[in-house]
Amino acid sequence: MTEIKTENEMVHPELAAIEIEGTERSDVLMKGALAAGAIFGLGAISPFLKGAMATSGGSKGDIEVLNYALTLEYLESAFYNEALKKAGVTGELKELVNTLATDEDAHVKALTQTIKDLGGKPVKAPKVEFPYSDTAGFTALAETIENVGVSAYNGAAPKISSKEVLEAAGSIVQVEARHAAAIALQNGSDPAPDAFDKTMTEAQVLKAVQPFLVS
Repeated sequence: MTEIKTENEMVHPELAAIEIEGTERSDVLMKGALAAGAIFGLGAISPFLKGAMATSGGSKGDIEVLNYALTLEYLESAFYNEALKKAGVTGELKELVNTLATDEDAHVKALTQTIKDLGGKPVKAPKVEFPYSDTAGFTALAETIENVGVSAYNGAAPKISSKEVLEAAGSIVQVEARHAAAIALQNGSDPAPDAFDKTMTEAQVLKAVQPFLVS
């Protein structure tokens, strides 16, 4: 497992190679639209992203942001799909996890295709492992991962130059926020504890997901 170094020395290939500057508090925040427990499918997200590509052309910076998002979506997709194979995830929780896995798979597919359509090269999926041994550990980790995902999109949003790509990213982060709310309810947590969602820089996100990345 790759050891966390300083902010300027981070070397994990899937994330550290994608440069996204940190955001200041004065940057625009993308507020997550939390609907308590509501889960919306992502059937329409792929054409929306493709429409954004067609109208904006996309910049190199936008492709870097999309690859950054793709890496996080790879992680989330692997997390939920792995959970579906474990005996402890059953009943209503399994139904929820199946929905989340489907959404994350749709995110991966849409982002991958959009990056290609913009002339970029999608990053490869990182090797991952998740340290939990029971259902309680899984749902606790799911809440952490989802909240990191929302904060990562919020932090990257001001770095997107295309309005259309920003809108597409906003449509994903809203679903991620609903995921976070649904998992929070599973854990008996407040699904909407704050009026505004937090942002995280690339360095902060990498530090948060580092324990799940295998070198």
